[in-house]
Amino acid sequence: MIQTLKRRLIDQIGDSPTFVSEGSRLTGDLETSGPLVMCGAVRGDGRVAGALRMSATAEWQGEIHAQAAVVAGKISGKLVVEDKLEVGATAVLHADIVARRIAVAKGAIIDGAVTVTSGEPVVEFEEKRAVR
Repeated sequence: MIQTLKRRLIDQIGDSPTFVSEGSRLTGDLETSGPLVMCGAVRGDGRVAGALRMSATAEWQGEIHAQAAVVAGKISGKLVVEDKLEVGATAVLHADIVARRIAVAKGAIIDGAVTVTSGEPVVEFEEKRAVR
């Protein structure tokens, strides 16, 4: 059996994520047992047991804890990622960030303290995929 190589974190999200659709607004704490795909808005704290994927239309105000994350939207608060954080070119993060590994696209805005727990340098890259 041939297995397709999954190079980007977004390719590894999994089969059944929880969705918050564009135009949706949630107020309160949010907890998922697996991956979360965000296109709407959340005001409250979050715990994501899998990968968090925030589109360019997504907004989150609060403290977020996730296994891994790809962020193209807006975050105000704090973001804690156990493994890899990928910040897209359209991202605006007014947040303190803690992650094991971090990759940031040119054009992203980060206003806050950044802590890389692995000791590796922050990787900068040029966004080549269309932002959705």
